[in-house]
Amino acid sequence: MKYDSIILMDCDEDSERYRQTRVSSRRIRKRVIFKQGDCNVVQGNVAKRRRRYLQDIFTTLVDAQWRWTLLIFALSFLLSWTGFGIIWWIIAYAHGDLEYMRMIDQGTADTLNNTFRVCVTEIKSLTTAFLFSVETQHTIGYGNRYITEECPEAIFIMCLQSIMGVFIQAFMVGIVFAKLSRPKKRAQTLLFSKYAVICHRDGVPCLMFRVGDMRKSHIIEAHVRAQIIRKKVTKEGEILPFYQQELRVGADGYEDRLMFIWPTTIVHKIDRQSPLYALSAKDMLQERFELVVMLEGVVESTGMTTQARSSYLPTEILWGHRFEHVVSFRKETGEYEVDYTRFNNTYEVDTPLCSSRQLDELRAELHAAPHGMERLCSSVILPHVASAASIDPPSDESNESSDHLQMRSFSNLSVPSSNIHCSPTVTNLLTVQQHNSINNEKMKKAGSPRRLSIKNEQIPIDSMC
Repeated sequence: MKYDSIILMDCDEDSERYRQTRVSSRRIRKRVIFKQGDCNVVQGNVAKRRRRYLQDIFTTLVDAQWRWTLLIFALSFLLSWTGFGIIWWIIAYAHGDLEYMRMIDQGTADTLNNTFRVCVTEIKSLTTAFLFSVETQHTIGYGNRYITEECPEAIFIMCLQSIMGVFIQAFMVGIVFAKLSRPKKRAQTLLFSKYAVICHRDGVPCLMFRVGDMRKSHIIEAHVRAQIIRKKVTKEGEILPFYQQELRVGADGYEDRLMFIWPTTIVHKIDRQSPLYALSAKDMLQERFELVVMLEGVVESTGMTTQARSSYLPTEILWGHRFEHVVSFRKETGEYEVDYTRFNNTYEVDTPLCSSRQLDELRAELHAAPHGMERLCSSVILPHVASAASIDPPSDESNESSDHLQMRSFSNLSVPSSNIHCSPTVTNLLTVQQHNSINNEKMKKAGSPRRLSIKNEQIPIDSMC
């Protein structure tokens, strides 16, 4: 028999509405991956680290911060100019050019009958040698200073400096270009939702988060991955403090390939193969894990592969929420518009507080037993349902946060009418009514009741959790 409405009310402290904090101010677990995608990992006690870094100097400079890259960029030119300037001064000093130029400046040299020729004209001091070094390395050639065929060593140094100048310039420009065109910068325009959510989709509990791209140029061959990092103890007793386990994710919960033309909600179905299968809403606060998500693909404009990363802690997973829609069609322009102001917005939906395992066990019990609904309506099962539907209030740490998440019982799934054998006149329903009347009296005294409403003309399976 179907019922229009059955209301169970319980005013005990254990049946207050469950709330989950978004941020815990006291205990904040250190992340492995920060929200912006940086890794919180530092390598320590690496043997011969400096030597290994210098062997791959290009990658070292590309990975270095901009202030160090620009400093090395400037020093490479200054040191090369100064070094070759000193070499030109030594050549002029060894050949006697400095003394000859000093005599000319003093007017004591016989320029008419003297057959002496300098290696480089107009080099009179270290300053003029430095200027000639700059002109030679960058082929400026003002015309006032030039090399002659008098000194073969000067010709060799000129060729060597020209080669070194081109090499240094190409090397440093390549480093700057590589830093500017790194795919890591393209990942800055790939967005992840601030929170992940857990709710039901097509009757299956799902963990969902949202990804988006701000640019018009798309990510080709985009695919998404997710891993959960937590402590694990093996059958042999080995403790793995940071065990990584892959989660099956995708736009439909299975296929990880995306048609990434607008913000997409990524789904992980919490089934028997999921590491979240045994976690209930209450367990979510007590568990310590980190959900790392990655989006990879090829940048359409450059053809380079990029990867964007983010992570979610248990306090950032909202139980009983669903993302708002961000894509709408504009009839005026005939275009689909994405509203990124609602990218992180969620709204509450009815969701069971029990784990997926408990939900599957309850479903199996209801459908397998010939009189499963009668047993459910008995006085033995109802107290269990009431206690399972209401979970202890969060700890003091959770209450310190200003934002709370309310999690409700899910009431979208229905039980076929053939399985419902409870009659309003049977003793079981009288027990329910007595239970409700007692709770009503408690509610008036306590002033903060919890209400679990089961409607839609049928008793939903999920509300039993």
